[in-house]
Amino acid sequence: MEKQIVECVPNFSEGRDMGTIKQITDIIESIDGIKLLDVDPGKDTNRTVVTFAGSPDAVAEASFRSVKKASELIDMTKHHGAHPRMGATDVCPFIPVSGISMEETIVLAQKVAERIGNELGIPVYCYENAATNPERRNLANCRSGEYEGLRKKLSDPVWKPDFGPSEFNERSGATAVGARDFLVAFNVNLNTTSTRRANAIAYDVREKGRPAREGNTATGKVVRDENGEKVMIPGSLKSVKAIGWYIEEYGIAQISMNLTNIAVTPVHIAFDEVCRKAEARGVRVTGSELVGLIPLKALLDAGRYYLAKQQRSTGVSDDELIRIAVRSMGLNDIHPFKPEEKIIEFVIGEISERKLIDMNLKAFMDETASESPAPGGGSVSAYLGALGIALGTMVANLSAHKRGWDDRWQEFSDWAEKGKAIQNSLLHLVDEDTKAFNNIMEAFSLPKKSEEEKKMRDNAVQEATKNATLVPLKVMEIAYSGFDLINAMVENGNPNSITDAGVGALAIRSCIRGAFLNVRINASGLSDKVFVAEVIAKGTDIEAKTLAAEDTIVKTITQRIINH
Repeated sequence: MEKQIVECVPNFSEGRDMGTIKQITDIIESIDGIKLLDVDPGKDTNRTVVTFAGSPDAVAEASFRSVKKASELIDMTKHHGAHPRMGATDVCPFIPVSGISMEETIVLAQKVAERIGNELGIPVYCYENAATNPERRNLANCRSGEYEGLRKKLSDPVWKPDFGPSEFNERSGATAVGARDFLVAFNVNLNTTSTRRANAIAYDVREKGRPAREGNTATGKVVRDENGEKVMIPGSLKSVKAIGWYIEEYGIAQISMNLTNIAVTPVHIAFDEVCRKAEARGVRVTGSELVGLIPLKALLDAGRYYLAKQQRSTGVSDDELIRIAVRSMGLNDIHPFKPEEKIIEFVIGEISERKLIDMNLKAFMDETASESPAPGGGSVSAYLGALGIALGTMVANLSAHKRGWDDRWQEFSDWAEKGKAIQNSLLHLVDEDTKAFNNIMEAFSLPKKSEEEKKMRDNAVQEATKNATLVPLKVMEIAYSGFDLINAMVENGNPNSITDAGVGALAIRSCIRGAFLNVRINASGLSDKVFVAEVIAKGTDIEAKTLAAEDTIVKTITQRIINH
C-alpha cells in the first residue's frame, strides 16, 4: 500500500524575529515522522510560510502544536505587515500528497480546526475544500476585514466561526484551516518600485480582475449591479489570485500570485502572461521567485514549454528541463534556486530509501561486484536497456538540432520524448528488480515452526516469486518497445550517429535476453504451471522478435558503413 503523506503549509504572522520562528519550527520538528520541508520568512510581509509533511496523524499533531506555540509567542495587537492577515496563525492548509484522498484530508483538517477552536479558544474558519458553506470556500472572504475588522465580523451571526468562540481573541485573532490541492506561491519581479503599477498588472492577470468603472477610466465611478455588488472585469488567468506590492528588502515591486490549480494555469503560463501585461504598461519583468515548494512536474512542463518555443527537442533529461525552466523564468534573480530545496519530491525524497539509480556509475558497479546478491542480473539488464534507449534518444536530439533539418525538429523531439519515457520506466525497474529479489528473501525468512506458519510462508514465497518473475518480463516488454525509436533513428536520423543507434540496439538485445534468463529461473520455482506457461510464452515471443529486430538493424548499419 502507498504510504500516506500529507503536507501542511501554515502561515505565521511573524517574519522578522527568527527566534520566534525557530521556536515554532522546533515544535513542528519535535513530532516523530515529520519532515520540515521549507521555512520562508518575509521581512516586509512580516510573515513566515512553513512547509512540512508526514503521516496524517503526525501532521495533525504538529500543526496543532505549532498553532498553540504561535498563539503563545505572537501578539497580533502589535503586528504590522504588507500581507493580508487575521491571526497569529493566519492560515493552516492541508494538502494530500500521496496515499490519501481529498475527502480524508478534509476530515483531517476539520478535526484539527475543532481542536484549535475548543482547546485554544481561537475562532476558526474552514476554507477551500474543508469549507462548511460555499461563501467560505474563498480564503479572501474568510479573511475579509483582516485582524482590524475581526471584532465586528465575529459579532455578525453570518460569520459565526466553524469552530471555537465567537468572541474576539485580541492576542491571537482568528485562523483559517483548509484542505486544498497543491498551491504554488509565485512572485514575479518588476523593474519598478511602483505598487500602483504592480497592482494594475496584478488586476490584469488575476481571475477576479478589477472593478468596472464608468467611462472605462481609472477615475470613473465603480459600476454596481442591481444588488449593489461591484461589477468585475475578469483578468486573463484562471485559478490565479494576485496583488502587487513593493518589497523594500529587494528594492523592487512584485506581482505576488497564488496559482491555486496549476493544471489550469501552469507556472510558466502565468509568468509569460505577466511579462505580456507588464510590457503593455511599459514595465519589464526581471525574474521571479518561488515561495515554498513546487511539484517536479510543474518545472518539467515549464522546461518543455520553453524548449518548444525555441523549436528545440524536449526529450532531454529532467535536470536539463529544470535548468531551462529556472533560466527562462529567472528563478535565480533574487536567491539561488536550489532544486533539492525547492522541489517537493526531491525534498521528501531525502527520507526515502537509498536507490540504486541514485548512485554514480562507479558506485553502482562496485555494489554489483560486491558479495551482496543484489543488484544482480535483473537490475543490470534493466540498466542496459535504459542505456540502449538513451543512445537512441541521443540520436533523436542530435537530429532535432541538425543544421538544415529545422523543419523536422518536432518529429525528432517527439521521438526523444518517447525515448525518455522508456528510459525512465526502465530506470524504475532497476530498483524494482532488486526489491523483488529482497522480497523473496524476506519471505523465506518467515517462521515455519507450525503447519500454519509453513503454509503462510509457502504462500508468501510463491507470491514474491511471481512478482520477481513479472518484473523482468516487464523489463522485456518495455525495452522491446524501444526498437521503434532505434529503427526510426537508423532509417531517418542523423547519419553521422547511425552507429550510436546500433550500439543502442545491441544493448537493448542484451537487456531483453538477460531479463528473460531471470524470468525463466524465477518461474522454475513456481507451482502455478498455467502462470509459468503464460510468462514463458510471452518471453519467448519477445526474445524471438528482439533477435530479428537486432539482425535487421545491424545489417542496415553495416551496409551503410560499406557504402559510406
